[in-house]
Amino acid sequence: MSKQARISYVLMAALLVLIGVLHLATLVLAALFGHFALRLFSFGRSKAIAVTIYVITVCGLGYGLFFFAQQAYVAGPEIAERTVPAVVAFAERHGVELPFTDYAGFRAMILEAASDRLANVGHYLQLAIFEIAFLIIGLVVALSLFLNARWQVPNDPDAVSDSLYALVSRELAQRFKTFYRSFSTVIGAQILISTINTGLTAAYLTYFSFPYASVLIVFTFLCGLLPIIGNLMSNTLIISVAFTISPKLALFSLIYLVVIHKLEYFLNSKIIGDRIKNPMWLTLLGLVLGERLMGIPGMILAPVVLHYIKVEASRSKVSDLSSPPEPAPVSPAGRPPAAAAEGKAPPP
Repeated sequence: MSKQARISYVLMAALLVLIGVLHLATLVLAALFGHFALRLFSFGRSKAIAVTIYVITVCGLGYGLFFFAQQAYVAGPEIAERTVPAVVAFAERHGVELPFTDYAGFRAMILEAASDRLANVGHYLQLAIFEIAFLIIGLVVALSLFLNARWQVPNDPDAVSDSLYALVSRELAQRFKTFYRSFSTVIGAQILISTINTGLTAAYLTYFSFPYASVLIVFTFLCGLLPIIGNLMSNTLIISVAFTISPKLALFSLIYLVVIHKLEYFLNSKIIGDRIKNPMWLTLLGLVLGERLMGIPGMILAPVVLHYIKVEASRSKVSDLSSPPEPAPVSPAGRPPAAAAEGKAPPP
């Protein structure tokens, strides 16, 4: 491995550590998602069309998420108010003890658990403002990289083509390209699988006339971006809402969702193939570490980092240094075979 390649690996590892320590997952994800969208929108390699569609899409998604947040803020307490009595009644009939007996008790338990967080509402508001700022900066960075991804300014009189900076920049660009390919492989497949899962779930919710179906559908798609844990979150909410209709529908919903996610595992193996296939324990460990370091954005970024490390480590072939090299054969006269054949004395 060359010197500039080793330097690029060290810089990339340091950058990944800084992303976790400085909680920059939102910025990195926004930049990656933005670049992914711009490459997707560049029909016929037209950057003008890609940028136009990108700006319209970002504005539309921003308004859509704001509208969803308003709907979820109203629907969340209503779902809990309707779900908790149905769950309590079902638990009483089957002799299951719960830490609450009605909606008022459930709300009191939640407020008591959140009392410490409410005391630091100013701190959380500041974090929310920083996350929004990181999101906007990441989207702008993606647009800037799409328009011009050069490392050096053209016609720089101080730039030398074979300088250490130029060589390291080229190697580091390869590291970034590999990282982006890992992101597009993992997240692209996850978006496709989440879209299929959301479509099947939406058909089911619409057929049985679930209340708050629009909120549940959007929540299912967003949770689908989180591997393993996201399915548990969306399924729990859907089954809880099904309890408000009937326990039988809740059981049928559980069976239906399990079948869907079995289909999702099949799609996962077909869409992603042999390019990822990390064991479940490694994925869960990455999700836990990502959540502890950077919250939900860290959970989304963790499988990407795992895949990137796997790809980079798979490229480097480690030579066996444990056994010493075999010595060159020596003729009985003490000379190498070639020298002995030619009648020449060995070099001193």
